[in-house]
Amino acid sequence: MDIGYDSREKLIRQTQLRLADGMIDVELDRDHYDAAIDLAVARFRQRSGNATEESVIFIQTQPDQNEYVLPNEVIEVERLYRRGVGGSSGTGSNFDPFDAAFNNMYLLNAGQIGGIATFEFFSQYKETISRVFGSEYDFNWNRNSHRLTILRNIKTQEEVAITAYMYVPENILLQDVYASNWLASFTLAQSKMMLGEARSKYVSGLPGAGGAVQLNGEQLKTEAQQEISDLDEQLSNLEDGSEPLGFIIG
Repeated sequence: MDIGYDSREKLIRQTQLRLADGMIDVELDRDHYDAAIDLAVARFRQRSGNATEESVIFIQTQPDQNEYVLPNEVIEVERLYRRGVGGSSGTGSNFDPFDAAFNNMYLLNAGQIGGIATFEFFSQYKETISRVFGSEYDFNWNRNSHRLTILRNIKTQEEVAITAYMYVPENILLQDVYASNWLASFTLAQSKMMLGEARSKYVSGLPGAGGAVQLNGEQLKTEAQQEISDLDEQLSNLEDGSEPLGFIIG
């Protein structure tokens, strides 16, 4: 079963029940609920630090190809690490920035094989050898087209590790202990706003057996605007689980 699809279905059903659908006729269609959820997720990703995560993804470079399209979830690209560096024949010094086994060996056996001083020298050696053999690629990143341009003439096929900031997937946000309640409340507020917009078109009410039936369009819009304002304030107060900004000096 698709977890993301199931989570969205549950949220739509929850929103319908909170609008008393079933007891009364709620005029919203499936498209309206989907639009409300999309607006909630977009607002959360725009204003909440809890909507992004730092991650590592891998791509396979191809000879004579400099441009690569990354997934839509990628926001910013920080660094590009080459998993193996050297000449086009595959020779040279292998350098893996994620392999810490050698470092750990020095730390765990400090009194036997060199200690902290040797660990420091080896760390400087790794930093120097990475510059000499080009362990990282320079690049340009376009977050609108999601195109990554490597500023080098690629001659070999190799695996590149990319440190990037990415959006947390929607299905994870809809199940997150902090984000899920906020998204449900914002979805409800947007649904009220759309419902209020529709009902407020009938200013004089609808004809009924006992006279004109007045609709609560303006009341729904007022409630929705207040709820949206309160939810935005919750994000400002970091009630969504986001980390506060650190101290800035200078």
